Amino acid sequence: MNTFQNQIHQTLSLPHNVELISELLKRKQYSNRTILASDLCIDFNFYDIKGRKQVSGCLKSLRILEKRGHFTLPKVTREVRRKTPIRMNKSVIEPSNVPDNINEIKTLKLSLVNSDYEMRLWNSLMIDEHPQQTALLVGRQLRYLIHSEHGYLGGIGFAAAALQLSDRDKWIGWDAEQRSKHLDLVVGMNRFLIRPSVKCPNLASKVLSMSLEQMVNDFEEKYGYRPLLVESFVDDARYSGTCYRAANWIKVGATKGRGRQDRHNQAALTIKSIYIYPIVDDFRFRMGLSSNAGSGKLTPEDGLDDDTWAEYEFGGADLGDSRLNERLVRIAKAKMQTIGRAFTGATNGDWPEVKGYYRFIDKPNESAVTPENILAPHRERTIRRMMGQKTVLTIQDGSDLNFNHLNHCEGLGEIGSNQTSISFKGLHLHSTLAVTTTGVPLGVLRADITAPKKKPPGKKRATYATPIEEKKIFPWVAHYRSLAEVAENIPNTRIINTCDREADFFELFKEQQKHPSVDLLVRAHHDRKIKEELTEESSKLFTVARQAPILSSIQLIVQRQSSRKKRGSQKARPKRNGRKAVLTVRAQCVELQPPDKIFEDKNPLKVWVIHALEENPPEGIEPIEWILITTVAINSAEDAEECLRWYSLRWRIEDWHRVLKSGCGIEKLAHDSYERLCRAISINLVIAWRIMVMTLLGREQPHLPVEVLFTDIEIRTLEAFAKKKSSHLLFK
Repeated sequence: MNTFQNQIHQTLSLPHNVELISELLKRKQYSNRTILASDLCIDFNFYDIKGRKQVSGCLKSLRILEKRGHFTLPKVTREVRRKTPIRMNKSVIEPSNVPDNINEIKTLKLSLVNSDYEMRLWNSLMIDEHPQQTALLVGRQLRYLIHSEHGYLGGIGFAAAALQLSDRDKWIGWDAEQRSKHLDLVVGMNRFLIRPSVKCPNLASKVLSMSLEQMVNDFEEKYGYRPLLVESFVDDARYSGTCYRAANWIKVGATKGRGRQDRHNQAALTIKSIYIYPIVDDFRFRMGLSSNAGSGKLTPEDGLDDDTWAEYEFGGADLGDSRLNERLVRIAKAKMQTIGRAFTGATNGDWPEVKGYYRFIDKPNESAVTPENILAPHRERTIRRMMGQKTVLTIQDGSDLNFNHLNHCEGLGEIGSNQTSISFKGLHLHSTLAVTTTGVPLGVLRADITAPKKKPPGKKRATYATPIEEKKIFPWVAHYRSLAEVAENIPNTRIINTCDREADFFELFKEQQKHPSVDLLVRAHHDRKIKEELTEESSKLFTVARQAPILSSIQLIVQRQSSRKKRGSQKARPKRNGRKAVLTVRAQCVELQPPDKIFEDKNPLKVWVIHALEENPPEGIEPIEWILITTVAINSAEDAEECLRWYSLRWRIEDWHRVLKSGCGIEKLAHDSYERLCRAISINLVIAWRIMVMTLLGREQPHLPVEVLFTDIEIRTLEAFAKKKSSHLLFK
């Protein structure tokens, strides 16, 4: 029994079956094509799950084969008229007294269109009030009326999915053959109408959510199987797609302006955004696709295998030449196997590989081998790993890279100076690292490598007169904007942008107000003026935080820290013993006052301040005190404690910087230009991430198969070492 249309064409187009149909047409005189198609359904067992002949599917395949010249079908005996939808004789009555509050709409429901009257009603609504002004659908169809006691509020129509969509197909991860085999598992929401006269916020997203569960059950009852995906389209010139995102649909790309009948590739239709809703999370598995296929969610351990990780994290980079893509994968794999060594050592003196590496790094400045393009595949997989999490912490921070030893390197900046005012040459790395709420790194979302320059002497512009793009703080804003774009495409994942004191500036919180899809969690640096919500009086942030109501106390593990002497631009650091600290937690809602002269809009920003203080530190030890500003609503002690736990994971990016410098040795690179250093650093950013995630996954998931984290030779080496160690202990 054939379930899907595509299997009909695959069967009939086989050479011996084409020959069989040709012989059948010669041997038996068919008065029309439908009788031939009906006979073929019997001969080839073309029945759907409900036991009905798939005559229309068979006819479609026969027409394709005739067009290819395989045989000639009986002539069409009747004139094919364009279908005209039946409709009401008059316009559908407008709904009355529809409330503004979605919860006040009486008996909101979806009615499946079954009767002739309901079909006329649905058609009239679409023709009169839908932007496309047509009610025609193709393929397997279901129609619904949005009904309430106030009247008909709109309608929805489901039908066949688009035959081919580049961005959708890339997101699913199927090839042409797989698409042909499984396209019937995708249903298109081809009509969605909330009547223009209805002005009720959140109604559209509510109806979208209601429709999917009902459609799946009705579809199975009518057609005998359950679809796995639903697709829809939003005309960005008319609508923003907010209701789709609110209903947890995923924006996967855009159309190219072509329809089903665009045989001459004219692309005359408007460009629309493509939204997908997975009915089940494991739809790729059910289609026989790899979990790494397409652009779906991943777990932190997916693709970490030694043989495949480099291909996954770097493969497909848009470097202008497929050979360069392959070279990048080989470079990353070789550097991972011998971390921290020069590439000559990483390849054991393999001169062609060494030569290939330097040709790759030494590409012209205007080439496509840029840090952004090198990191693009890893960024895409990082976003897919984020999709698999309910909450993700995106940690922003900067770090100076000291290249003072590269006397002949072009394009370096100044990253600091010593006590004698001798400046140090180097680069500044500003990056965003995504981690889970347990601290497992998911990947590098963005990294900007710049060469800081001293401001020229002379009259300085006032801060308020300087565009934000020219300020030192701008990278924080630019990275936040990138996060807001990511958040739009993964609406089911909550993103908390976690930053240290350097990010405590009003412009960043103002940016969050424009893009509230990403929350901020920042350690306070400035004792700002605030207006207290309760007293309406002006006060200071730190004073209010320290006097806020006590919510709870928590225990914090303070990690030991070794001492460090002052070296170059690095500050000295005292030794610290590990301990358990008990912190008193306070929180309060406050309103930040905008700085004078900078903002024309003088409206304050509503945020929450969290204060955590170690009341009884060990003798001679400075107490721990955190004052955090966040856009996360603090409605309970649990909310405040959760934010403190999240902020404690900000140090993951410091650990990553340490792996970059001490493990990968990026400050030992010896390239002779800014551009070449940037390319080499970009590769190491991903390698440092993999080192961290392998180390932490071993701790977080001790039952993870050892093959995920180590190669066969590494496993054998560790087994031999463990056996030797065990024998030694036994002997002692």
